Amino acid sequence: MSDKHTKKEQEQEELQEHTAGAETEENLNQVDETAEAATAEQEEGPAAELAEMKDKYIRLMAEFENFRRRTAKERIELAKTATQELMGDLLPVLDDMERARQSMEATKDVDAMLQGLELVFHKLKHVTQQKGLKAMEIHAGDSFDADLHEAVTQIPAPSEDLKGKIIDVIEKGYTLNEKVIRFAKVIIGA
Repeated sequence: MSDKHTKKEQEQEELQEHTAGAETEENLNQVDETAEAATAEQEEGPAAELAEMKDKYIRLMAEFENFRRRTAKERIELAKTATQELMGDLLPVLDDMERARQSMEATKDVDAMLQGLELVFHKLKHVTQQKGLKAMEIHAGDSFDADLHEAVTQIPAPSEDLKGKIIDVIEKGYTLNEKVIRFAKVIIGA
């Protein structure tokens, strides 16, 4: 029986080795599959993330392009209609000027014409002041300021205290809401 017993032990050992080998092989296959899956995930992760980032970038660029077009269109529309309110306010002044011109043809009374033109001028001045237009107050003897004045010419100063100062104002300067829209044209002393 010892041969039989030995033979059974050998068979059992072989069976255990075979089973252990199969389990080891199965474990190795599972490890390989897990490693392959992890590698695939790692490879897919950055690729998927890159694709997602590209998609976000393209959408953002398209959105920005639409925004840029829309604001450009709005600016063009605003520029076309920006003076609409001002023109509406100036229409009564224009009507008054038209009536004054018609009355100048019909009447020979100079005082009445001057009085009518003075009224129209005050109305025009009032409308422009309401919109923020102001004439610069410049007088002979004021200091020259290149931010407000434009020197047309220089002439010899009549006195020493007028050197480098304004001697005469040729054309008034204007500001619109504190921004210079026309520099005053002046003559300065040399």
